[in-house]
Amino acid sequence: MDEDFDDVAPSAPAAPVDGGLSAAILLMLLEDGDSSAVLQHLDPAEVKSLGKGMFEASCATEHDVEGALDLFVRNNRDLSSLAVGAPVRIRGMMNLALGDSKTNRIWPEIAPAKAAAPAMEALQWLDIATISALVASEHPQLAAIILSALPAESAAEAVAGLDEATQADLLFRTATLGPVPAAAIADIEAILAAYTTRVDSASINLGGHGDVAKIVNNLARPQAEKLLKTIRKKDRRLADAIEEGMFIFADLGELDTKSLGAVMRNVDADRLALAIKGADAALGERILGTLSARAAQTISDEIAEMGPVSRADVEEAQKAVIAVARAMAASGEIMLGKQANDYV
Repeated sequence: MDEDFDDVAPSAPAAPVDGGLSAAILLMLLEDGDSSAVLQHLDPAEVKSLGKGMFEASCATEHDVEGALDLFVRNNRDLSSLAVGAPVRIRGMMNLALGDSKTNRIWPEIAPAKAAAPAMEALQWLDIATISALVASEHPQLAAIILSALPAESAAEAVAGLDEATQADLLFRTATLGPVPAAAIADIEAILAAYTTRVDSASINLGGHGDVAKIVNNLARPQAEKLLKTIRKKDRRLADAIEEGMFIFADLGELDTKSLGAVMRNVDADRLALAIKGADAALGERILGTLSARAAQTISDEIAEMGPVSRADVEEAQKAVIAVARAMAASGEIMLGKQANDYV
């Protein structure tokens, strides 16, 4: 009997799961109210990351779920219950004992840096365009305080559109801030409240040439061409933008191997290498697979030696490849998108 048990293989451990996916899976396993309570304590970047992760988690396998639970148990085995919600609990106790006013005065001295300026948390939820407008329109000293409360990347984006003199002045003020008076924080709090209300009541952007491109792309080719011709009479540039959005570089993956190879043979090697550099790896491999072994190796070597390239250069190269594909489609050499489905 003992020998029979010895022959039984131990169950395989759950497959390791990425930390971000693990967190998203755990949130999906909770009741909606509990998940919402967790999200309320996270910063905007964490909420966005988890939001994307939850879409991925919706396709998780049983092994993924087991792996997420195992990771959670391992990471939290030594976590004290005192740590759960500590900042909120401590703040609540201080408010009850001292009142809001006194707590606000001592809070920056006792709280960790991340929790030291609760008044600035609203900044994290504003889009860069709004922050940039805020920085440009408010008093430079207040703008400097706002910049200091932002992540470096967001602060850089916020000042990028300002003139050089204003940028230098704001960065100088930010670098020499020192202790910030409570009155200044109160002023910023009021300003942020006004901006947040304005953002919450703002209209939602809908439509645009990108949405129209998707609609036209799903019409029969003759009908699509007729509509574009009509739109072009009204606004040539808008028609060009719609047409550009109807077939993008990623859509090359939908072409059959023969058509894809035909397009690639009409593209300059340097431009093709740059276009592939910024493409999805699978699409890049498929494109290289349509070329001769020598040509594919040459382009692969060029990509490897290229180093970092600007997104603008990559997009320009990809648009050039798409222009070749459109020209070939117009001459009947290949068929793109919906056009290919119009034939049997």
